[in-house]
Amino acid sequence: MLKSKIRILVAGLVLTSVFSGVTQAEDSYPPVQPLIATSRTVIGQAFEYPGGDPAISAAVVTMLPGHSTGWHEHDAPLFAWILEGEVTVDYGPDGKRTYRQNDAFVEAFRSAHNGTNSGKGVARILAVFAGSHDVKDTVMEDEIAKIKPSVD
Repeated sequence: MLKSKIRILVAGLVLTSVFSGVTQAEDSYPPVQPLIATSRTVIGQAFEYPGGDPAISAAVVTMLPGHSTGWHEHDAPLFAWILEGEVTVDYGPDGKRTYRQNDAFVEAFRSAHNGTNSGKGVARILAVFAGSHDVKDTVMEDEIAKIKPSVD
């Protein structure tokens, strides 16, 4: 746990120094459009990186109008950027949120949610996971019950 916190702190310092250098050397470095800087998910959770062999994975998720992801959760921090369209995510007891083109956020994790393309056109989402080779990035509802014991 302490090693994870140290890694996060070091990564933050490196990114801060890289981005601060960018603003000072605009003539020699391409323009940068910051998207997000946060330590919390969209529903206010502090996040942590999973144990195991670290891995970064990225994908573009494409959803047709009315299409839903199905209830699922993420066991690794997930940065999402809406490239096109509109997506409404139901976080159950934490409410619903609608995201539109160019919205960037850190998705809820270890908390079931369902995303639906609530727009009239195709929705495309860039999803970048800061995960591990030992942990699934996305776990569907039917798999959640197998992994987590019931609390009755």
